[in-house]
Amino acid sequence: MPATVIVGAQWGDEGKGKVVDLLAESADVVVRYAGGPNAGHTLVVGGRKVVLRLVPSGALHPHTLCLLGHGMVIDPATLLEELDALEELGVTLAGRLQLSRQAHLILPYHVELDVLRERGAGATAIGTTKRGIGPAYEDKVGRRGLRAGDLEHPTRLRAKLSESLEHWRPSLSALGGRAPDLDAIYERLLALAPRIVPLLDDISHSLDVALREGKRAMLEGAQGTMLDIDCGTYPFVTSSSAVAGGACTGAGIGPSRIDRVIGITKAYTTRVGGGPFPTELHDARGEHLRTVGHEFGSVTGRPRRTGWLDLAALRYARRVNGLDGLAVTKLDVLTGLDRLLVCTGYRTPDGIATELTPDLTEAATPLEPVHVELTTWDEPLATARDLADLPTAARRYLSFIEETTDISVDLVSVGPDRDETILVRPCLAGHL
Repeated sequence: MPATVIVGAQWGDEGKGKVVDLLAESADVVVRYAGGPNAGHTLVVGGRKVVLRLVPSGALHPHTLCLLGHGMVIDPATLLEELDALEELGVTLAGRLQLSRQAHLILPYHVELDVLRERGAGATAIGTTKRGIGPAYEDKVGRRGLRAGDLEHPTRLRAKLSESLEHWRPSLSALGGRAPDLDAIYERLLALAPRIVPLLDDISHSLDVALREGKRAMLEGAQGTMLDIDCGTYPFVTSSSAVAGGACTGAGIGPSRIDRVIGITKAYTTRVGGGPFPTELHDARGEHLRTVGHEFGSVTGRPRRTGWLDLAALRYARRVNGLDGLAVTKLDVLTGLDRLLVCTGYRTPDGIATELTPDLTEAATPLEPVHVELTTWDEPLATARDLADLPTAARRYLSFIEETTDISVDLVSVGPDRDETILVRPCLAGHL
């Protein structure tokens, strides 16, 4: 049975958690394949809000096997705190959570480096979550990273920890910080190991076995396409592969095992941190999107930048991810606006561009969005469970997205709760 990838089609925060949680009812396995605790996936079930940072968003379904892939970076203390918080909510993952031995660890000096770098960058700051993600991936690429499997071997763990720490000591000092004590970090890791080691497994093998047995798998991305290290608006990107292709390397399966890619997009656009954002709003409409949409980071609490829906960026996301369908979230947030625009392209010195490619965002001349105005609506949408329940203007908005991007809208979210959803193609859930 092939697998389905759920990927963010914008700059992250699109509502992947809700979509994965909803569709995971029909899945046997859910895999997080990239990112770390900088990703906050918010689920609302029966009015109860749960924010997951590392654990896959299928965790609330007791039948799902949850896998943490080797494309991730793991803060072991954060993972255990999250598991304890889920236990307090009555959600137990005993026997159904596996962590790849190859996943790299985020250590205290990674976090310290992240904070010092952002603090000293001023106007050029990337806008990271200061969770140590970037430095941990730097250690991975530099071949000096510590992996979860090292927790099984204390002697090797200490040697690799010493090597990594010594590498970063001059950088910490130059930034005005100081390297933490090696023994303190080592002892802390040894204290966490008895709870982490039992979770370790070969998740590539586990996923392969499940697929060969005909089980349904869903691979959950983190962040979004425009934050991908290769395909995003570099250098204002994350440090991992956030596009659908990252599911293969981050989970350890071949591309032939994936037969569907679903992109998640808000009905408008948001971005956190620095970097280009052509459709950004700095007026009352932008504040409406932020306030009504509760656009504050689920991990950091930072206010998100808001703007009109960027269909040119979605066309780019369709291309680099191979999107088969879209899940449109937060359509209800557009209710009550006095004006409604969408971006279909950009005016550039060379004419009109139809996609938001990274080379355009680095151009010396700022992009000027080409907007189309659509009809607004005032009717609340939260009770809609079928497209026919939506106002004509809202249905036209969704049709315009399909026509302009050439991607079918398969799912529409009209509120934060799991039930506040329209399955445009009800076969979608059974397909997984």
